[in-house]
Amino acid sequence: MGAGLDVEGLYRKYGHSVLRRARQILASDDEAGEILQEIFVGLVARPEQFEQRSAPSTFLYAATTNACLARLRDRKNRLRLIDEQVKPWTTDIDPRSADAALMVRGVLAQLSEEEARAAVYYHLDGMTHAEIAEVLGCSRRHVGDLLERLGDRLAARKDAS
Repeated sequence: MGAGLDVEGLYRKYGHSVLRRARQILASDDEAGEILQEIFVGLVARPEQFEQRSAPSTFLYAATTNACLARLRDRKNRLRLIDEQVKPWTTDIDPRSADAALMVRGVLAQLSEEEARAAVYYHLDGMTHAEIAEVLGCSRRHVGDLLERLGDRLAARKDAS
């Protein structure tokens, strides 16, 4: 396992966290299991992707979020689901409802990767701008700009409905 990376040890210590994170974003046990496998198989194949510039938990958290967001964007039925099932963004929807979850996934699928990551970290995880900046490797101001753009998109979407 090149570079001395103990992928098995990382799996034992953090596998449950990766799986929980993937379930949280994808709302699917099957897809979460696939993401878990992708993350750790990827580390076996390319251990250099973890350059140890951050804690393993931070790296795996970000890698899992990225993989899940990519999966959301790449789903074959994404456009059909958005057109058929996503309701206009309104403030009176319970954020824990299935309709809201589907709507949020549709919105995330339309964002750039960086915007989607910032949105998930801020709205789903309740992270501060400073925490998000650390995970994204950017400034707090840039995080604020990303979240402001997201707010503008959601407002435009609400006005269009």
